[in-house]
Amino acid sequence: MRPAIFLDRDGVIIENRDGYVRSWGDVTFIPGALESLAAMAATPYAIVIATNQAGVGRGLITLTEAEAINERLCDEIIRAGGRVDRLYMCPHRPEDECECRKPRPGMLRRAAYDLALDLSRSWMIGDALTDLQAGKAAGAHTLLVLTGRGMAQKKLHRLGDGYPDLPAVLEHIRLNGG
Repeated sequence: MRPAIFLDRDGVIIENRDGYVRSWGDVTFIPGALESLAAMAATPYAIVIATNQAGVGRGLITLTEAEAINERLCDEIIRAGGRVDRLYMCPHRPEDECECRKPRPGMLRRAAYDLALDLSRSWMIGDALTDLQAGKAAGAHTLLVLTGRGMAQKKLHRLGDGYPDLPAVLEHIRLNGG
């Protein structure tokens, strides 16, 4: 079984949008994200994106539109020299109380089953407390990025130092292993 790097999408790889990412025109990559993912492509880690997309459940974007955005996101990562072993998306609203929506660990556990992952040697990278809670509930290590909602979440929940961005987090993992 191999370890994984789980990544939240909005606020970690691409910029958060107040009204949700509803089309490809709303997508802006966070500086350094594509390059750092390309640098991780040759590592033994599975690269897995785990994203909550409540805009689908709220009817702001269709499931087909959300899947198309995710597919193009993965294509752009690959075009930049990176890889994505799998992307999992929870389309539910928080009040639906599903098992896949972070802070619950459903997406991470599903990935562990699908990809034969060792969660105890894996990392969950996110910009919100819910990302970190999902990682911990799954038995993974967690790291906070200060992009997206990260700085506000750090202050609100007293989450420790955090890392300035995805390149800094991935460098930490590269140096410290899983």
